[in-house]
Amino acid sequence: MSPEPGALATLGQRIALVGLVLYVAFAPHSVAASVIGVAVAGIGWSMKAISTGSLGLRRSKFDLIILLSLVWTVASSLLSEEPRISLVKLQASWCVFLFYLAQAIVTKRSALGLVLVLILSGSVGATYSAFDLARGRGVVVQALTPGSPFHQVGIQPGDTVWRIGRTRVYTTAEIDELLRTMPAERPLVVSIISQGENVERPGFMITARQRGEPSPSGLIGDESSHRFRASGWTRHYGTFAEMLQMIAQLALGLALAHLRNHGLNKPFRIAVGATAILTIGIVFTAMRTILIAFAIGATVIAWRSLRGAYKVAFTFAVFFVLALGAAVVWQTRAPDALLLGDPSSSLRAEVARVGVSRVLVHPVFGHGMDAMKLHWNEWGFPGKDMIHLHSTPLQLAFDRGLPMLALWLWMVVAFWVYIARAERSARDLSDTSSYGLLLGILGALIGFLASSLVNYNYGDAEATMMFWFLMGLAMVLARRESPASG
Repeated sequence: MSPEPGALATLGQRIALVGLVLYVAFAPHSVAASVIGVAVAGIGWSMKAISTGSLGLRRSKFDLIILLSLVWTVASSLLSEEPRISLVKLQASWCVFLFYLAQAIVTKRSALGLVLVLILSGSVGATYSAFDLARGRGVVVQALTPGSPFHQVGIQPGDTVWRIGRTRVYTTAEIDELLRTMPAERPLVVSIISQGENVERPGFMITARQRGEPSPSGLIGDESSHRFRASGWTRHYGTFAEMLQMIAQLALGLALAHLRNHGLNKPFRIAVGATAILTIGIVFTAMRTILIAFAIGATVIAWRSLRGAYKVAFTFAVFFVLALGAAVVWQTRAPDALLLGDPSSSLRAEVARVGVSRVLVHPVFGHGMDAMKLHWNEWGFPGKDMIHLHSTPLQLAFDRGLPMLALWLWMVVAFWVYIARAERSARDLSDTSSYGLLLGILGALIGFLASSLVNYNYGDAEATMMFWFLMGLAMVLARRESPASG
């Protein structure tokens, strides 16, 4: 006996919500697990749509911008310098699905629950980062024997070996034992920490003869490193910092809303505590640009919400966070990193200069997404390793042309105006939860945009998924009435 249409719709709604709970729970930690959550939510949405005969969506002014952006991206890929690469890259455009999924499934009530799970998950990741720093990573290399297999991946004294393949190591004895069990001549990636930077070195192999040595690694060292950029359970501190920045804005938005409407109540204190934990997590990543982006977004929403002496107190708190971040950068990263005189800053500046000059070569449809993979040095970019242009606006113009950049700017400005108006309306109605979430989403948007100027965060799957999810939540929270499904 088949279930009633109403029962199937209810089941689909519940499955979709479970999927979204999985997504927000794993979003700060694992792209694979979060994608599985989105897939489960998509199945639930499909069941509900089939049962009701409706996708549960409402038209918005953003639909046209999104459609034009997708059409232009497809056209750019077809006309790419390397269409086979660019057309495959089109699969990354699926992240916009979260924008519509959130609108179709989430209600104002469930939006708060999902965000609370997201804040809790991010706080746990930030707390683990503090533990990871206190515990230390890997083995600081004091010296290498002449026959060490680690010479082939360019490890120098002072570097830290902390992962071989997917296995974390903590002592030289653990490294030697791992190498004895490894198949000979099988290439692996070695993760090292060099001047605070996490670097992946491919091509590490051990021979059968080396495997039989008393110390197969040839490493000499007995200390762990505490000088590295925190990344939680993820593989990259940049992605982790981008996620924490947006999540911290959500926690701060809820704190500010409760402070404005209810004073120093318990929800305010909990939200402030979560904001502090998430902010410390951002500081530990030693990401200069994201820390500043967070400060910008947080300051904007705080000054929109706070009054009188609270504004002064918050300003001092921001300066304290920036000072703490500067101290962590000074201790963790390369010399002159605070003054932007480190090799990373110099490389970014040179890549940006070449990128701007190349935009003028193909100003309409761009070079095509990821086409630079085969033409990096040919097009005048420095170094042997292909990297992105470290700027979302510049990367969009380079990959897809100036019209795509114009569409992007149109879209983000439209979101900014829309969310700011919705936040003001919720504040005037004393709808504390919606007001706090909209305030936090506005801060997340501002921080994301500020970071995008010097980071290609729109090319980071985890950050892009969260961006579209939050924009979808904003559409739900801005509704004057609850959706029929809620």
